[in-house]
Amino acid sequence: MSRHSLLRTCPLLRGRKQLRESLRMQVPGSCGHGAEGGRPNGVGLRAVFPVLVLILGLTLLTAGFLEVEMAGRTQMVFLNENATIFCKIPGFPHLDINSMGITWFRKAQLSEIEIKLFEFFGDHKVAFRPGANVSPWRLKRGDASLQLPGVQLWEAGEYRCELVVTPQKAQGRVWLEVVAHPVSSLFLERAVVKDNEDRHILCKSSGFYPEYINITWKRWTQKDPQFQEISEDVITGPTMKNEDGTFNITSDLRLKPSLEDNVTIYQCVVWHVSSLMCQSFNFTPILIESEKKTDSWIVSLCIGLISAGLIVLILFLCFFLWKRSLLEGERHRNQSLLEDERPWKLELVALVEASLDQMTATGHLKGNILTRPTCE
Repeated sequence: MSRHSLLRTCPLLRGRKQLRESLRMQVPGSCGHGAEGGRPNGVGLRAVFPVLVLILGLTLLTAGFLEVEMAGRTQMVFLNENATIFCKIPGFPHLDINSMGITWFRKAQLSEIEIKLFEFFGDHKVAFRPGANVSPWRLKRGDASLQLPGVQLWEAGEYRCELVVTPQKAQGRVWLEVVAHPVSSLFLERAVVKDNEDRHILCKSSGFYPEYINITWKRWTQKDPQFQEISEDVITGPTMKNEDGTFNITSDLRLKPSLEDNVTIYQCVVWHVSSLMCQSFNFTPILIESEKKTDSWIVSLCIGLISAGLIVLILFLCFFLWKRSLLEGERHRNQSLLEDERPWKLELVALVEASLDQMTATGHLKGNILTRPTCE
């Protein structure tokens, strides 16, 4: 590029050239006075003043251009997940990472001492927090965001991004908040209850952080199509701290037997800062009554089967007794007939014995053989 074309495209160089020409034109010598008696040349100073203002403005602009942009005042990340803490350099699509440096610091919530997490200067790269990293490829494009794997609760606090592009320096701060989602469930305190006993529905949330959480109960009926909040018979226990630093809580809704209705829906609503929307869990009392109805149905069935068995047994006994009476009657009749025929049989036997005796006496019976008498 030629010198004249460079002057046309660069107002700063053109302004400096005009300044030099104006200074040469205002004084023939080297003392800075006019030709007439050494008085200042007012016209020349008035012509140079706008150029001086332009040069000063451009100098201040070029001296303060370096700045960083963070993700607002607060950035939220989730427990045990990988986090990226934003720090970008606007207006620089390409940077020479060999002539710049980036350092990340963290200040704990209840401490004024900053802890260095990561630094990068040319070939020097050190991660003081395990896994902390700034991508060189992104840094060339003006992105100095810090990457942290598996963020824990104790890593919440103020983070500072310090950027150095020789000879300038800029920094940005952001508050990192670590949160954890609640895991909620809805269940009965006891699966089986006696008649006329209160029933308890429990809504439990665990593993959430920070501590504050809000649990409310609502009820829906056919008479009122909108869910209405329940303020009575609700007991919400205090939040308890888990071993990993998260919290858990249980809310108890008592149902009186007179209030139960098969079409009533009870709802537990859980709100926590880690969730964009509330968590809702529905429950119908028919689940409470199902076991009772099942037990009564089983009892009724058993009673019916036992009754039917008794009826069948009674009918069988009646049939057995009736059949037995018939057999007894038949046996008595046969015995009576035998008794009626016995005298005739006795007379016949007596007659046969008499005949045998007579034949023996007349000599027709020899030995054990009875011979038939012959006709003469």
